[in-house]
Amino acid sequence: MRVACPTQDDADALSTIARKSQIPVIADIHFQPKYVFAAIEAGCAAVRVNPGNIKQFDDKVKEIARAAKDHGTPIRIGVNAGSLDRRLLQKYGKATPEALVESALWEASLFEEHDFRDIKISVKHNDPVVMIEAYTQLAAQCDYPLHLGVTEAGPAFQGTIKSAVAFGALLSQGIGDTIRVSLSAPPAEEVKVGLQILESLNLKQRRLEIVSCPSCGRAQVDVYKLADEVTAGLEGMEVPLRVAVMGCVVNGPGEAREADLGVASGNGKGQIFVKGEVIKTVPESKIVETLIEEAMKIAEQMEQDEQDGAASGAPTVTGKPEVTVS
Repeated sequence: MRVACPTQDDADALSTIARKSQIPVIADIHFQPKYVFAAIEAGCAAVRVNPGNIKQFDDKVKEIARAAKDHGTPIRIGVNAGSLDRRLLQKYGKATPEALVESALWEASLFEEHDFRDIKISVKHNDPVVMIEAYTQLAAQCDYPLHLGVTEAGPAFQGTIKSAVAFGALLSQGIGDTIRVSLSAPPAEEVKVGLQILESLNLKQRRLEIVSCPSCGRAQVDVYKLADEVTAGLEGMEVPLRVAVMGCVVNGPGEAREADLGVASGNGKGQIFVKGEVIKTVPESKIVETLIEEAMKIAEQMEQDEQDGAASGAPTVTGKPEVTVS
């Protein structure tokens, strides 16, 4: 969990927050270098610094490196297009990928001079194209962990698309270790979008996934309504379950067979599929109710199988490393 620390009151509260939080707390520091030291002393799991808007930051690197090393505190060098160092703005004219990368590597080199390499880097931009190119260049020039972000991505709909495009392009190439979705929306929505992006790339175990068709001339039911009602009815389900909600008998049966659970709808009825087999046909009015009932049965069986496996001492198979959201 990243927390901003713009004032002395915030800095004073950090030790209590870090001590009582059940998840790692990362302090986000701007403007005043003294808050960097406060965050380190407070026991934060890591500290993000923005060199472009911290007064005389480069002059403080030696002291910051020593304090961070003594406390075992990683530092994230966070370069943003909106607060790029003035020297680099003059050199490049604007926040180009090259400017962002040069800024980040310059700051990293200052820490390296003091034998501090516990560093993570971000080079965020509001334009996904610039952001992708900046991270691509950065990945080619250093081995530090990279924190991905499209900064100031915008309102929920626009920001979700921009973030998904940028993260998908980079993560699919193995570039990126942590992510932050930046939306003009409640923070919980940022986390939801980030998790969905990771699940879509199989970088995090999938939970509930609804496969549903768009409305088209072949649809014989209200697909929008059906998909929304099934999604609402299964909200909060934690097991990896793929549910296909299909509105016609063209692609419907095929998609339903591929899913854990599905329905192929048509002529006022729905064929219910479980693990590729038709188990029953129900009237349209009973589709949602039946899908939810069958989903609960499957989820219960999956949870029981998992418990039985754990009790027997059977080895578990781990997937790809997770990319965390911060």
